[in-house]
Amino acid sequence: MLKNNVCIDNYTFPLLVQASTIRLSEAEGKEFHNHVIKTGFGSDVYVKNTLINMYAVCRNLVDARKMFDESPVLDSVSWNSILAGYVQVGNVDEAKVIFDKMPMKNVIASNSMIVLLGRSGRMSEACQLFDQMMEKDVVSWTALISCYEQHGMYTQALDLFMQMCSNGISIDEVVAVSVLSACAHLLVVQTGESVHGLVIRVGFESYVNLQNALIHMYSTCGDVMAAQRLFDTSSHLDQISWNSMISGYLKCGSLEQARELFDSMAEKDVVSWTTMISGYAQHDHFSETLALFQEMLHEDNKPDETTLVSVLSACTHLSALDQGKWIHTYIRKNGLKVNSILGTTLVDMYMKCGCVENALEVFNGMEEKGVSSWNALILGLAMNGQVERSLDMFQKMKECGVIPNEVTFVAVLGACRHMGLVDEGRSYFNAMTRHYNVEPNIKHYGCMVDLLARAGLLKEAETLIDSMPIAPDVATWGALLGACRKHGNSEMGERVGRKLLELQPDHDGFHVLLSNIYASKGNWDNVLDIRVAMTRQGVVKVPGCSMIEANGAVHEFLAGDKSHSQINEIEEMLAEMEKRLKIMGYAPGTDEVLLDIDEEEKESTLFRHSEKLAIAYGLIAIAPPTPIRIIKNLRICSDCHAAAKLISKAFDREIVVRDRHRFHHFKDGSCSCMEFW
Repeated sequence: MLKNNVCIDNYTFPLLVQASTIRLSEAEGKEFHNHVIKTGFGSDVYVKNTLINMYAVCRNLVDARKMFDESPVLDSVSWNSILAGYVQVGNVDEAKVIFDKMPMKNVIASNSMIVLLGRSGRMSEACQLFDQMMEKDVVSWTALISCYEQHGMYTQALDLFMQMCSNGISIDEVVAVSVLSACAHLLVVQTGESVHGLVIRVGFESYVNLQNALIHMYSTCGDVMAAQRLFDTSSHLDQISWNSMISGYLKCGSLEQARELFDSMAEKDVVSWTTMISGYAQHDHFSETLALFQEMLHEDNKPDETTLVSVLSACTHLSALDQGKWIHTYIRKNGLKVNSILGTTLVDMYMKCGCVENALEVFNGMEEKGVSSWNALILGLAMNGQVERSLDMFQKMKECGVIPNEVTFVAVLGACRHMGLVDEGRSYFNAMTRHYNVEPNIKHYGCMVDLLARAGLLKEAETLIDSMPIAPDVATWGALLGACRKHGNSEMGERVGRKLLELQPDHDGFHVLLSNIYASKGNWDNVLDIRVAMTRQGVVKVPGCSMIEANGAVHEFLAGDKSHSQINEIEEMLAEMEKRLKIMGYAPGTDEVLLDIDEEEKESTLFRHSEKLAIAYGLIAIAPPTPIRIIKNLRICSDCHAAAKLISKAFDREIVVRDRHRFHHFKDGSCSCMEFW
C-alpha cells in the first residue's frame, strides 16, 4: 500500500496495530504509531484505543497510560483497555484508581477487577464488588467461583455455584472445571456426580479439560472405576488425562494398575515420571522408587525438584548414602534451585545417614530456611548424639525470628531424651504453653514419659501418664514398658505389659518385651504362655533386619541369615571378628538371649544378630577410611552395642548404626550415645 501510494485511513491502522498486538511485537506497533502521527490520525478514538490496547498487552503501561491520559475522547473501550493492562500486570492500586474513575462501570470491567482482586488475595473486596454489581453474566459468577477455588475456599466455591444454578445462569467449561476441583478437594463425590450430569446436559462433556477434571475428581474421591470408564471412553485424551489416571490409581493404593498404565504410555513427560516415582515412595516401595528413577535418567528425562524430593526420601529410608550423594551432585551440576523443601529433604537425608557435616553444609547454603528446615537440623543433630549442638541450634532458630512449632518441640524434647537431660526437658515442656502458645500433644507427652523413664524415674513417668489431659497411646505406655525392662522393675513392667496387651493385642513388640521381663526372672512358664497367646492370635515377631549400602547396592540381613551370595566370606569375617574381640576381653552378653537354652548356644545365637552380619559384610565390601553405615529396623541390643564399640577399635574402622530410635557413631572403642540409649 505504501509503495503504491494507496491512501491509508483510520480503518487500516487499527488492523495493523491489532496484528502487532497479536504478535506481541511492540516494536512493530511503535512503527505504526509513528505512521499514525505523521498521517494525522492521532486523535481518532478508534485508532487511539487500539494503540492503548497494544501497549497494555505488551506490558508497556507507561506509554499506554500516557496515550490514555492525552486522549481527548475516552469511551468504554478506552477505559476497559487501560484497566485490562493493569489487571494483566497485577497492579491492583492503579487498576482500582482507573476502575473508580470510570464513568460507567460495565460488566467487563467489574469482571476484570474481581479476577485481579481474587488473584491478589483480596477476597473480601472481590466478594464486595460482586455483590454490588447490578448486572452479572456467567463470567462474573465464574470469576468469583474460580477465585474461591484457587484460594482453597472450596465450600464457598460450591455454595456460590449452587446459587448460580438456582439463578438460572448457564454454566461454562471454566466454572465446571473449578467446581469439580473443589469437589475433589472436599471429597464430595456425590456433588461431583451432579456436576457431571449437568455437564452432560449442557453438552460439553467431551471437552478435554473437563474430561481431565472429571477423571481427577473421581480418582481423588476414591471412585477409580468411574475415572477409568471415562478414560476408556474418551476420544480426546492428552498427557494430563494419563497422568491424572495414574495418580488416581496411586491414591487408591493400586500400584500395579498405575504401573501398567504408566508402562503403556506412548509418551511420558516429567509429570508422568514424577507421579509414578512419588507414588512408589509414598507407599514405602523405596527400592522401586530408585529403580524407576534410574530408568527415567536412562531415557534422557530430566527430573525436577519434586522428583528429587521423592528419590531422596527413598535414599533416606534405605540409608542409600551413595545414591543420595549422587543426587546432590546432580542438583549442583544441573543448576537446580535448592528451595526450602528440597534443601530440607537433603538435610534430612544426610542426617539420617549419619553425615552431620554434609547436612550442615546444605543447611548453611540454603537461601530459604523454613521452620521445617530448622526442625530437620535440630532433630538430626540430636539423633546423631550432638545434643548440645542441637539445643544451640534451637536458640539460634529463635534468634533468626523463626517461630518454633509443635514439631520443633518434639525435636527439642527428643534431644533431651537422647542424653537424659531431665531438668532441661521439664523446662522446655513447661515453656511450650507458657512462652510459645503450643499445646502439648501426644508426641510431646510421649517424649517426656520416655525421658523420665529412661532416666529411671519410672514412678514420675507413670504419674505423668495418669495426669495427661488426653488419652495416652500405646507408644507412650510402650516407652514406660521398655524402661521397666531396662531398669529391672519387673513388678511395674508386668502391670504395664498386661495393660498394653489389652490395648493392642496384635502388637508383637509388647508381647516380646513382656516375655523378656518374665524370662529375665527365669519365669519360663509365663514366657510359654505369652508365646502360646501370640500363636493363637496370629502375632508374628518382626525379625531384626539390618541394611547396608555397598558399591551402590543395598544389602539386607536378618538374624541368622545365610542367604547372602557372599555368605562364606561373611562367615570367615565373623570368625575373625570373634577372635579379635575375645583377645580384647569381650564376653557375650548372653542375658540378651532370653531363651531356655545353654550358654554356648546363646553365644552362637548372639553372634549371628543382623547388625553383626552387616558389620562383617561391611568390613569385606567397604574399603577404609569410608565408614560402615548400617540401618536397623529395631533397637540395637546391648551385646551388639558392646561388640560394635570393640570392633571399631579392633579393625580401626568407623561404624555408624541407625536403629529405630537414634544413631550410634562407633569409633576407637566408644559410642556417640555415651551409653544413654
